[in-house]
Amino acid sequence: MAQDATGAHTGNIKNLGIDTVATTSDTTLNKVISAVNTIGNADGHNMIATNIMWTLIAGFLVMFMQAGFAMVETGFTQKKNVAHTMAMNFLVYGLGMFGFWVCGFAFMFGGGLNASTLGGAPDVIPHEYIVHMFGHDFGIIGSVGFFLNSKVYDVGVFTLFLFQMVFMDTTATIPTGSMAERWSMKSFIIYGLFISMFVYPIFGNWVWGGGWLSQLGINFKLGHGDVDFAGSSVVHMVGGVAALAGAICIGPRIGKYGKDGTVNTIPGHNIPMAIIGTFILAFGWFGFNPGSTLAGQDFRIGIVAVNTMMAGTAGTLAALLYMYAKGQKPDPGMLCNGMLAGLVAITAPCAFVNSISAVIIGAIAGLLVIFAYNFVDRKLKIDDPVGAFAVHGVNGAWGVISLGLFADGSYGDGWNGVSGTVKGLFYGDAGQLWAQLIGVIVCFVFVFVVMYAWFKLSNKIFPLRVKAEDEIAGLDIPEMGVHGYVD
Repeated sequence: MAQDATGAHTGNIKNLGIDTVATTSDTTLNKVISAVNTIGNADGHNMIATNIMWTLIAGFLVMFMQAGFAMVETGFTQKKNVAHTMAMNFLVYGLGMFGFWVCGFAFMFGGGLNASTLGGAPDVIPHEYIVHMFGHDFGIIGSVGFFLNSKVYDVGVFTLFLFQMVFMDTTATIPTGSMAERWSMKSFIIYGLFISMFVYPIFGNWVWGGGWLSQLGINFKLGHGDVDFAGSSVVHMVGGVAALAGAICIGPRIGKYGKDGTVNTIPGHNIPMAIIGTFILAFGWFGFNPGSTLAGQDFRIGIVAVNTMMAGTAGTLAALLYMYAKGQKPDPGMLCNGMLAGLVAITAPCAFVNSISAVIIGAIAGLLVIFAYNFVDRKLKIDDPVGAFAVHGVNGAWGVISLGLFADGSYGDGWNGVSGTVKGLFYGDAGQLWAQLIGVIVCFVFVFVVMYAWFKLSNKIFPLRVKAEDEIAGLDIPEMGVHGYVD
């Protein structure tokens, strides 16, 4: 404010909606300043409260997706394994949450816990372990927040934990589909802890926690670094690649492949259950993608939601048209996978593309899931009962790459510390595509190598696979002690 000749303060008090120049005494001025501060504090409090409420509600939606996964996987598998398949999808929630609470969250976000939209956590001092190479710093892993201890006893940190925990749970549950109907429960239990404590958090740190992949833009001028808005790679590709490694290590179900090379279909027992589960997943995706704004006041939520819906729709229709073009019946299972593939693919670019691009991305995903499933199942002879790798692994990769192609520059100013909005190759930034490709390659190599080694090692502690006679009879009684269906 300025001062006039009498010593009184003058100023344009726009914060109070007064569009005239006011001359006031010091006492009056102090009252005005106090009122302005009160209004500002209330407005800031309401903004943070809105963001926290939105993020929590979105997290609750994502948590409900676990029911969708359980129904999809159980519906696509045999009746004799219902209790076992359902139990794995149920238990992975508790196992993953516990492991993420112990150290996963700290490894993933301990280097950057100051989420400004959730209050900033001003008393939390994050720390990231850094490796200095080639003249640049590479963030590797966080180290603050173990057991959500008193140092991170902050409402913003706890909100972020809940939201990220249910994302982690999505990753952890994906291999339960690829390894269904022959995975021993004890082996599964130690897997659930391992992926939630180490594999998912470490790669997640590199992309979302301020780690080295997110800094490819700052360090090497590659766009905005590896950008993944809601988890095509961090969540889905990590889970899909882990599912591939697990399916290879555990081997195919008895009777799946004949000695003469024939591929035998082992039909699921309840297609309606799988379809209902798919709808639950599609509903939960509105928490998954729009919720990743972490801000209820971010108007981009509407665009993210519509893009999510349209990509899933396009994936369904592309799968339908392909089957008709090949003279086939519209297999409900493949229609479900077409929708899920579209949703997985749009998860990374959903905030950065327009609706036409979202439809294109989803349609390509709907075709990719069919090609990938047939290649893995018939050519590679890898038994993946629900198509987990085709849906989540292949289309997780496609989603990340598609961002590097279709991001239109309408959003993302300052993303990963790089000025300007996010643009893909088709809008003038080839560097962004290179960053996305690097992210995909790193994700596949890191996750596959670590998970393959882990499955081989853990097999020596608790066998991955159940006994052949138990697999033939069904796993409900031998592994769980109860039948899924009593008939």
